[in-house]
Amino acid sequence: MNSLAHQPAQIARANGLDLCYEIFGDADAEPLLLIMGLGAQMILWDDEFCRQLAARGFRVIRFDNRDIGKSSQLSGGGRLTPLELLKLRFLRIPVAAPYKLYDMAQDVVGLMDALKIKSAHLVGASMGGMIAQEVAISFPERVRSLTSIMSTTGNPKVPPPTREATAMLMAPPVATRDEYIIRFAQTWKVLRVGHFPEDEAQDRARAERSFERGLNPAGVGRQLRAILASGSRKPRLASVKAPTLVIHGTVDPLVRPEGGKDTAASIPGAKLLMIDGMGHALPIPMWPQIIGAIDQHAHAASGKTTH
Repeated sequence: MNSLAHQPAQIARANGLDLCYEIFGDADAEPLLLIMGLGAQMILWDDEFCRQLAARGFRVIRFDNRDIGKSSQLSGGGRLTPLELLKLRFLRIPVAAPYKLYDMAQDVVGLMDALKIKSAHLVGASMGGMIAQEVAISFPERVRSLTSIMSTTGNPKVPPPTREATAMLMAPPVATRDEYIIRFAQTWKVLRVGHFPEDEAQDRARAERSFERGLNPAGVGRQLRAILASGSRKPRLASVKAPTLVIHGTVDPLVRPEGGKDTAASIPGAKLLMIDGMGHALPIPMWPQIIGAIDQHAHAASGKTTH
């Protein structure tokens, strides 16, 4: 079989929901599950990024989280208010949420069940890292290795996002395709921090593809509530047995570098890779370093040497 075989998107019934997923690579290669972040469809794990991981000997699975892309949309939970955020920050009053990160971790396990995968290497970015951490805490037998990218522990002592990143997160949703394309480019300019011509050249096509698959602003709001309602995983991360790699950018404006450092410090034996000049994104010039690190870590966890 072609080692870069790419199966078209399919729907799996998982944890009572429909989850849209896609697979790259050999059926008998080691399963590696990619979990995306807040408001991000699975296609933000770029096709070529997935192909390069598959070429390293993995069966790469990406999927839309609940409430995004082609997966089930839920209901409830209005737009987050500044007052709720203030209560959370200063009075530690948790935000109300229709579901929490634990439910999203159950989605991941449900998807693995549907695909008959006993255990997999989990790679999560941002909120996806939080979900992957939750799987490693609550369903340890399902995790061969954990890679947490640009994520955090939920520890309130980690510095908040920059003012610019917060404003972007709280901006009201856009209505039209053209507005979305403009907003997408503006958002990634803030998140990438700096000038990345290869990525900027792809912003429009990536935005169009996301828009065509379908937006769900209310769902993004529920995902944000899930993060804020789930509290800190820091004490429970001490129980994680899976070999863990933490990757974080030195200039991340959304989940500050301290979030990655706190994650690595909270998980016994975790390795920390700080990538110089990386913001809250996976820029193309940094793929060799990121993919190389994931490859080496996952194969080492399986007792295999890397290619």
